Amino acid sequence: MSEPRILAIMGSGETAPTMAKVHRALFDRLGPAPVPAVILDTPYGFQENADELSARTLKFFGESVGREVDVASYRNREVDAVTAATAVARIRPARYVMAGPGSPSYALRHWAGGPIPVAMGELLRDGGILTMASAAALTLGIVTIPVYEIYKVGEEPSWLPGLDLLGPTTGLRAAVVPHYDNAEGGNHDTRFCYMGERRLRVLEAQLPPDTFILGVDSHTALVLDLDRRTAAVSGLGGVTVRVDGRSAIFPSGSEVGIEALAEAARALAAGVPPDMAAGADTAGVSRPGVAAGRAPRVTEPIGHEMADLEGTFFAALAGGDGRAAVAALLDLDAAIEGRIRAGEDSPDLDNARSTFRSLIARLGEAAVAGGTDPRATVEPFVEALLAVRARARETRDWATADLVRDRLAEAGVEVRDGADGSSWTLEGPGPT
Repeated sequence: MSEPRILAIMGSGETAPTMAKVHRALFDRLGPAPVPAVILDTPYGFQENADELSARTLKFFGESVGREVDVASYRNREVDAVTAATAVARIRPARYVMAGPGSPSYALRHWAGGPIPVAMGELLRDGGILTMASAAALTLGIVTIPVYEIYKVGEEPSWLPGLDLLGPTTGLRAAVVPHYDNAEGGNHDTRFCYMGERRLRVLEAQLPPDTFILGVDSHTALVLDLDRRTAAVSGLGGVTVRVDGRSAIFPSGSEVGIEALAEAARALAAGVPPDMAAGADTAGVSRPGVAAGRAPRVTEPIGHEMADLEGTFFAALAGGDGRAAVAALLDLDAAIEGRIRAGEDSPDLDNARSTFRSLIARLGEAAVAGGTDPRATVEPFVEALLAVRARARETRDWATADLVRDRLAEAGVEVRDGADGSSWTLEGPGPT
């Protein structure tokens, strides 16, 4: 029996609990373990924490999906010949390949014209499952949105040429837009992968002829079975076919023929509502929230929450209240962890992580400054930092735990870990 040929597109949350069930179902299509499987690190290959991101993904697949995966490392096209050949050699025998978060423009720059898209195409041709999520999903279509350049740098909305793996395998002429229902902007529109309605309309006007937008909501998967010619939607949101501001929505639980997506696009282009029997809900304009029948998920943007907690932290520090300062730190840590578990991978989340570490450093500096009064001044800050360190150790965040220990060492505080927890000794007087 030949292996299935499947292209799975995830809007976000590829390493969150919401998508673990989808990954498991896809792996089950390939039979019992072991199944050769790899992740591609190119989309985030420019990030300083690329190794950490890979390790986190491997852990997710091992613990949440119950499958072992390897890394096909191809950080950029300038890698040496052995590294490039090794990456391709790992992809070709793999039956499950996934690429996810990062920068779509970076991934395209290092994939286009190289061996990786060829290997992906061979997988879809010969049998196997290719899962493209978040940034990687953007590269699948005829054209691609350079998200960071528009949203963070301020470039005018425009498209980049995509890999167009979608067209030859499914016949769909589309631009894939993940994070379609994004609501992180709070008081500004970040739907449509941070573009918002105004910029998306500008982009729509620049689309190649007979091309539509294929939107995949956050924590949602569109599974395209190339042999059975079916398109199945699962997860928390829906999939949208959009043409000239008019949309047809395929909610979670839908299963239609792949051709139904193209038919919906043609009907929208002609100004005729798509056939409701095809499984789509229609609307004259793009909906403001998630798929039909679901209320929009509204959470405070991490940037706003970070700013509030940062203010609380500095106010506590100015008042010498170490415990209130660490409470703000722990609240920020919880906010970050909650979004990580939910699968968020926004640029603002990276900024929040950086701020969290910088606040730890500031707390350490406060302990150093108070070092002239051996105990009364230092103790609140030391205990506060040890609370942060204990939380970091519980979550196996060794980088943060080491940072706390090093800052305390600079203040003349030696931390000792034991079976009953951590204790500390201040240089000079003796143990506390």
